[in-house]
Amino acid sequence: MEFMKVYCGGEARWVLSEPAGLCWLDGDPFGEWTRAADVSSLAGIRFLAPCAATKVVAVGVNYASHAEEMGSQLPEEPLLFLKPPSSIVGHRETIVYPTHLSRRVDYEGELALVIGRRARCISREEAPEYVLGYTCANDVTARDLQRRDNQWTRAKGFDTFCPLGPVISTDADPSSLLIRTRVNGVLRQEAWTSEMVFPVDVLTSHISQVMTLEPGDVILTGTPSDVGELHPGDMVEVEIEGVGTLTNCVAEA
Repeated sequence: MEFMKVYCGGEARWVLSEPAGLCWLDGDPFGEWTRAADVSSLAGIRFLAPCAATKVVAVGVNYASHAEEMGSQLPEEPLLFLKPPSSIVGHRETIVYPTHLSRRVDYEGELALVIGRRARCISREEAPEYVLGYTCANDVTARDLQRRDNQWTRAKGFDTFCPLGPVISTDADPSSLLIRTRVNGVLRQEAWTSEMVFPVDVLTSHISQVMTLEPGDVILTGTPSDVGELHPGDMVEVEIEGVGTLTNCVAEA
C-alpha cells in the first residue's frame, strides 16, 4: 500500500492508495487509522511531504561510485549528518536556489526511509519492524559551500533542500530498487540500491545506537554517482522503482 499526504479543504489529510483505489484516512499512518470515504481523483490537489520529521538523518558516501567521483575514501562505518526539518518540501514544491550565498547547487537522488515506530538501540534484524516505508528524496546540496566549510550543515540545510515524496510505499524492497534522476527530462543518475555500501537495515540500526528515531523521522540512504548542477528554471525528477517519482522545479531566491 501507499500513503500520501495532501492539502485539501484547508487542511492536511492522508490518502491511502491500494489496488482497489484511493480513500481518505481517519487518523494517520504513524498511529491508529481507518479507511474513510473514497477519493475520486487527486487532480489539482497539492501534495505535502509524507511525514512530519523531528530530524532528517542523512548518510554520506554510501555508494562506491559516488566516493570515487568525489575523491573520497569509503567510510568504515556510516558517515552521518543532519538536515533540519525546515529543509523538507513535498512533491511539486519549489527548490529555492540561494543565489545570494551559493553559485553551485547540485541534485542528489536518493532512497529515503520513513520511521514508523520509536526506535532506540535496535538490532539489524529488528530494523525492518521500525520502518513504515520508503519514499523518494533529493539531498539538494550547495556544493561550493560544502567544499568551503569544515562541516556540511550550511551546504545541506537551506530551506527547500530536502524534497520528499510523493508517497510512502510500504511494499517496496529496499535491497534492490532502481534509482534514476532526471533534469529537464535528461537522465543524469542511474543505479541500484543493492550498490549501497551499508544497506538500509544496517543504517537504521546504526543510527538508532546514536539517537532515538521518532515516528516520521527520515533517513536518507546516500546518493550514487553522477551528481550534478541545478539551475533556476530546471525541473528535477527522482524516480525509484516501486516507489514513485518525485518532481520539483528550481527557482531563484
